[in-house]
Amino acid sequence: MTRDTAPSHPGLSAGAPAPAGGSGLELADELDPELIALPDPPKKGRTLTLLLLAVTAIASLAMVVALRRDVAYAMRDAAPADVGDLRTAEKGLDGLENSFVSAHGMLGVAGGIRYERPFTSTTFRALPVAGRPDVWVEVRIPAGQEGGRWEPPRTFSGRLVRFDAAGPRHRGLASAIASATDQPVPAHAWLLVDAEAPASARWSAALAVLFFGFAAWNLFAIAKLVRRVRS
Repeated sequence: MTRDTAPSHPGLSAGAPAPAGGSGLELADELDPELIALPDPPKKGRTLTLLLLAVTAIASLAMVVALRRDVAYAMRDAAPADVGDLRTAEKGLDGLENSFVSAHGMLGVAGGIRYERPFTSTTFRALPVAGRPDVWVEVRIPAGQEGGRWEPPRTFSGRLVRFDAAGPRHRGLASAIASATDQPVPAHAWLLVDAEAPASARWSAALAVLFFGFAAWNLFAIAKLVRRVRS
């Protein structure tokens, strides 16, 4: 005659019922003493990781904010609004800020400056409208077309913005003009960026989406790191 014996298992006392929803083996695996003996992750490294993720998220969101005007312009209609002669246009410009416009007028070559940008062979000139020091036009000159006989165009089609809100590519342009000509650009002066259609600004929308994705991923990673682990 054999005597029945209850199966024994580490971590369970004899005669103790198995926990509901699982076996004693699963409980033993959850309470693995080797895992419990592992040291806690270093708090300093975790803090630095959280700080880096937060800084990256803030910087990405700041870039999204900086690109908001470019993205808005990229969504404008493809057909430009005609503002007529820039020498007489004044009140009509206020409602067309950051819009795609077409215009005409005579530019004063003597009062402008010439500059270049990296990664392009095109040169640029910022020229004031004759008789209107508060209205400027940036024209593009393809490589090989600028010379002693170069004359500025008289018809333009592009983006109309204020100097102080022209975006990163034109940052410092007003101060460069003042330094080169000894004549400061009037406050709230206009800048018409010739040959810049809304379609040419679509890169800003893709870049804004990319930066927004960076910010979202970093915020998600921060939430996972600070979330308490349930025991």
